[in-house]
This record gives sequence, C-alpha cells and structure tokens, in this order.
Amino acid sequence: MIEKGLKGIVAAETLISHIDGEKGKLYYRGYEIRDITKRYSFEEAAYLVWFGHVPDVTQLNTLKKQLKDNRDLQENLRVILDQLPPSMDLMSVIRTVISAEAGNLDYGWKPTTSQAIRLTALVPTIIAYRKRQLEGKEFVSHRSDLDFVANYLYMMNGKVPIKAHIEALETYMILTLEHGMNASTFSARVTASTESDLVSAVTAAIGTMKGPLHGGAPSGVIELLNEIALIGDAEKVIRERLAKGEKLMGFGHRVYKTRDPRAISLKAKLLEMAGEDQWLDLAMEVEDTAINLLAELKPGRSLYTNVEFYAAAIMKAINMDAELFTPTFTASRMVGWTAHVLEQAENNTIFRPQSRYVGTFR
Repeated sequence: MIEKGLKGIVAAETLISHIDGEKGKLYYRGYEIRDITKRYSFEEAAYLVWFGHVPDVTQLNTLKKQLKDNRDLQENLRVILDQLPPSMDLMSVIRTVISAEAGNLDYGWKPTTSQAIRLTALVPTIIAYRKRQLEGKEFVSHRSDLDFVANYLYMMNGKVPIKAHIEALETYMILTLEHGMNASTFSARVTASTESDLVSAVTAAIGTMKGPLHGGAPSGVIELLNEIALIGDAEKVIRERLAKGEKLMGFGHRVYKTRDPRAISLKAKLLEMAGEDQWLDLAMEVEDTAINLLAELKPGRSLYTNVEFYAAAIMKAINMDAELFTPTFTASRMVGWTAHVLEQAENNTIFRPQSRYVGTFR
C-alpha cells in the first residue's frame, strides 16, 4: 500500500513538539501552547524549543544578547541584496541571502545552536532591509533595547511599535515557530540527514515554505475580510463563496480535527485588544458567522478557524503588506527548523524512501 505524500507515515522520533489533532492540542517540549503564549516571550519559547527547558534569567539574557549580536548583515549580504532585481519575490530573496551566509562562517557538519541563533537573528533584518529598499527608504538599523519582535517591527517601519501590535505579533510568532513534521521541516531534516550544513537545510526549508500550499494562506483570508468590509454583509459573502464551491481560507486544517489550539490562543490575545482595531473586531465577527455557515452547509466536516485566519487579521491591523506574511512566518519558523536539524544530527539516519515503478518494460 502506498501512502502518497507519506501521509501518516512516522519517519522520525522527536522531543521537540507534539500535535494531538483529535483533541486539538499542541505542545512544545511537553508544555501546552496555551500556557506558553500566556507566560513566555518569543525568546523564552525559542530557548525552550532549542534547549529543551525554560530559561532562567541568566540564560534568557544570554540568548537575547546572542540574537541582538547577530542581527547585523555582513557587507557581502548587503551587496547581494542591493543587486537582486526588484521583481524578485521576498521568499526567494531570503533564500538567496541565507544561502550566501554560508560563506561567512564555518557551517560544516555538525550544526550548532550558535549557528541556529545566528540564522534566526538574520531573517528579520533581511526582510526589513528588502522592504525599505523597495520603498526607496533608508535602511533602519536595529535597536539593542528592543527584543526580537519589537525590533522586527521597528526595522520595517522606522518607528517603535505600539504595545498592542508587539503583543499580537509576538503571540503569532510564538504559535508558528514550530509545528512538527510539516513539509518544510521535513525538507530541512532530509537535507540534514545527508550531513549537509545547517544553511543548506534551512535553505531547503525556505524553498518549501514558499509554496502556496504551505505558507501562503493568510493572503486568501485578507481577500475575504476585504470583501466583507466592502460589502458589509459577512453571511452574504461567505454563502456565495461556499455556493461556488470555493475553499474558505483560514478554516479547516489537515491535522486538527477540532479547533486549532493556535487559533484559540491567538483569539484569546486579540480579545484583550477588543475595540482597539477594526480589523481584529471584524475578524471575530466573521469567525462566528463562518463557523455557523460551515456547520450548516458542510455538516460533519468539523471546519473551524485555523491560526492563519487570525494571523491575517493581525497583519492587517499592523499594516503589513500581503507579501510580508509568509516571510514573517519564516522568521518565526527558523527556530523550529533549526531545532529539528540539530535533533536530526544527534541521531542521524539518511532519509531514503522507495518509489514504485508504474511504467512499462520494453
């Protein structure tokens, strides 16, 4: 029997995360995701995923310093960024620049946590540099007094973001920094299993993330919210889309058979901001309408909001253009990818699945 796409096939053991799709649970290193988003910062969650335990104050401060010390782009990376054509999409830009980073340090086998931290620190700077470049604006250097998420927003926009926007985006980035053996993580582990370097592994992951079936969902949600905001009738818009057989972006998930725990955590954060942003309020209204209509028109399917639905509302609220959605997802998922590569390296076996020949013999 062939499981196309290796669906349901267990190919590795991991200590990093666990997804219980039937119960709608997600754990990082044994900690439930709702507890993590309530109690910890992005840096603390990253430390947990990389090192296996929550940091104490000294360990957290050390990690923050390491991330800050590795934010700057070396001159060769700036030169490459300046030479890339404006028409090149941002995910391809990130992939190209990260690939070029391989020449700046010894990224040979085995990968190290220090390498993982450096690559994670670089991605927000690459995104911000490219964004400002295309806007014809001067690059904004990082601020050492700002942590990972706040500094990312600052470098992109040139001003210190408001607390609500920092907290909303930080919650999203914690929720998306790791999610098991998804397509991009699998790509990273396959590459690492050949004893290739960490840069090659994450470059493969970035290329996989670029595909619209993996990293592109929020754009479709924005289109839905924009149409509802224009017409002013969520039920009418959603009924018409479903009647045409269109997929309702932001609802349903391949793994979760009940509510996506990341969407629950993100909604809880946004409820704290109720009334502060019209797009966040609209998203919560649309969610209720959509879930009711999906239950009516697609009974038994258990289609609920996934994390990308509220991610789109957050991106809209902080005025982040659609082309920045997947790159921002990438900036957080660097933590999970690198953690999996490190884990793969500790007990490595090369991935070598078989295929079945279905052609003719002549």
